[in-house]
Amino acid sequence: MRRMQHGHDDHAYDFENAYAYENEPAHDELDEPYLPGPRPRLRRRRSLALATAALVALALVPVAVDRVVAARIESRTAKAFQQGMGTPEPPEVEVRGFPVLTQAASGTLRHVDITAHDIPAHGSARPLPVSELALRLDGLTKADDDSEARARSARASAFLSYPDVSGALGLEISQGDRPGGVSAVVLLPPGQRVTVTTTVSAVSGNRIAFKDFAVTGGSLPAVASAVLDQVFEQPIRLRNIPDGLHLRSVTTTPDGLDAAFTGRSVTFRSEEA
Repeated sequence: MRRMQHGHDDHAYDFENAYAYENEPAHDELDEPYLPGPRPRLRRRRSLALATAALVALALVPVAVDRVVAARIESRTAKAFQQGMGTPEPPEVEVRGFPVLTQAASGTLRHVDITAHDIPAHGSARPLPVSELALRLDGLTKADDDSEARARSARASAFLSYPDVSGALGLEISQGDRPGGVSAVVLLPPGQRVTVTTTVSAVSGNRIAFKDFAVTGGSLPAVASAVLDQVFEQPIRLRNIPDGLHLRSVTTTPDGLDAAFTGRSVTFRSEEA
């Protein structure tokens, strides 16, 4: 019996020591020092983020300065255009291209867009105001005394509303049924309405011509027909367009006429000049 007990003691499992061993920290865990605060990798990431933010801030400084210079040029250009063209409100001006600061230093702005509204017509027996004039100027320079500005080349589109066209012709004008045509209503006593049509086209001298007029509704007396011949015979000249722009085409829309211009050495003069 004693031998069997001794054999049992030799193969007995020490639960207390085994539990202690299994719950004992590993060797690497005992040797690893305790590091308070953020890990080094997190500190490196934070430093990189701060450096990136600083670089972005430095890069935005010249952009902000350039935007201030551009805004000043746009404001001065708008004021000069308003004074020279006599518009009720300053036009919208945008200096395109970056940086504007170097363009201003060179004395030439590469690209400038101007959109003006309600340009009056002066010096004409049949004034035709321009409801909207959109200009795209390339290579804009100005005189030393600010008396004028000159664009190397330019494209422009002008919108002429039918109410303004009606006022210039003395007839009620609207879009016609055929391409490039407009309709005019002639009032005859006693309350008779006669409709006539005519085609519009661009002719030299920045003028809009009215051709091939025909009666399409009602009966037009010979006297009234002769009067209309005189009305449509003389083209209307657009006098409120910057020098150097040349009328290339006129198209009809539901609301008015669209006139397209191109030109070289286009000049804008101040009111004093």
